[in-house]
Amino acid sequence: MSEFISHRPGIILALLLLALAEFFWRTRIARKGYDVRASLASLGVAAGGALIKPLTAGVTASVFLWLQPYALFPMALGDWRVWMAGFIAVEFTYYWFHRWSHLINWLWASHAVHHSATELTLPAAVRLGWTGLISGGWLLFAPLIIIGFPPLMVAVLLAGNLLFQYGLHTEAIGRLGILEHIFNTPSHHRAHHASDTAWLDCNFGGVLIVFDRMFGTFVPEPAGGGLHYGLVKPITSNNPLRIALQTWLDLATSFGRATTWRERGKALFGRPSA
Repeated sequence: MSEFISHRPGIILALLLLALAEFFWRTRIARKGYDVRASLASLGVAAGGALIKPLTAGVTASVFLWLQPYALFPMALGDWRVWMAGFIAVEFTYYWFHRWSHLINWLWASHAVHHSATELTLPAAVRLGWTGLISGGWLLFAPLIIIGFPPLMVAVLLAGNLLFQYGLHTEAIGRLGILEHIFNTPSHHRAHHASDTAWLDCNFGGVLIVFDRMFGTFVPEPAGGGLHYGLVKPITSNNPLRIALQTWLDLATSFGRATTWRERGKALFGRPSA
């Protein structure tokens, strides 16, 4: 893990260079225009998240390390077969984590931040919620530790999953032929970010798209594009604080207006209505 951390400045530089290349493509080649303020807002959200991330990582690591001695089938970190099995296990778990993040208000309050961007560019990839520790979606990965996968392996595979997804947030890459059947691609992820009714809540995979195809949540991007990105109920502000907290405020409002425990439960754990 220390080697991974030591290379982070290089990774960050590479991601910034890719974002600049995309900016050049959109403005000079594709003539699509570029919402600089929205991208700066995404970077602002990312900066705020970076301040909170050490706490989230510390709590997650502590819980997973505490669970490790109780593993049912302890697996070796140095075995490549375990890494292959771990990759599939993390992908499967991520699929359900991501899917439920769209279907449960309490999880959506954190995840909606990522979907608030109305222009799909690479900086939108780092527009991530600050409240993952509170929403608790990370607990869905705890069973992997109980099964026997090493915590470090799960952390590295999940980090790789998220790093892979950075390149999915762009309109600069079209369809990729046969790869579209197996892997998550920019085309699939553009459909995932659409706010158009027919494309809501689809394509939840991380690196792979196979679980979407297996469980009936795959929807292809329409030929010729034309999708609209963002939330059904848009957040029009470029203020990172509002972007990060608006959906939580909406959830609190719905909870406060509820008059029965059934309505309160629906406000917290029901399906997002917008």
